[in-house]
Amino acid sequence: MSSDRTQPGGPSQTSSAAADPPEISPLDARHFRRACSRFASGITIVTVVGSDGVPHGMTASSFSSVSLNPPLILVCVGSGTKLIDIFREASHFGVNILSEAQRSLSQQFAGSGYDRFAGVTWRAGLGGAPLFPDVLGTIECERYEIVSAGDHDILIGKAMQADYREGEPLVHFGSQYRGLEPSPGWWSNL
Repeated sequence: MSSDRTQPGGPSQTSSAAADPPEISPLDARHFRRACSRFASGITIVTVVGSDGVPHGMTASSFSSVSLNPPLILVCVGSGTKLIDIFREASHFGVNILSEAQRSLSQQFAGSGYDRFAGVTWRAGLGGAPLFPDVLGTIECERYEIVSAGDHDILIGKAMQADYREGEPLVHFGSQYRGLEPSPGWWSNL
């Protein structure tokens, strides 16, 4: 009886039969961005205070939880932005998760060339990071690690404090703001 057996699902391969990987053409950036816009995401404003005490913030949809133990989150910040150096230097930052009623706040923090905090009410969280009232959630983070990846830096924070309230999220899909439509889910039949 032979000891060489074909594995379920296909013939066995030997190391000498390794094929060259197929050549992949570069992906058009605009096409890639449009494909990624088909993933619905919530909207946050990530905030930090500079060493001079001035508050800074930016709208970000590239936000995710990473780990429960330790409690880690990530947010992606363009490495070409003026704010990246402030995030790199600060020991703490805040994440404000926006409600559907806060579209104008999202737009205000998405622009540049003006004081994004003009007319905005906020309180200082850990390390002075600005936290906004009436948002769906706040997460106060200690900077944990920064990883460079392409044209962005991945800012990883260790959640030190968090708060939340009920409400509907501000959603971004297909390069537009959206709302959630109430509909019964699979859990409504339980």
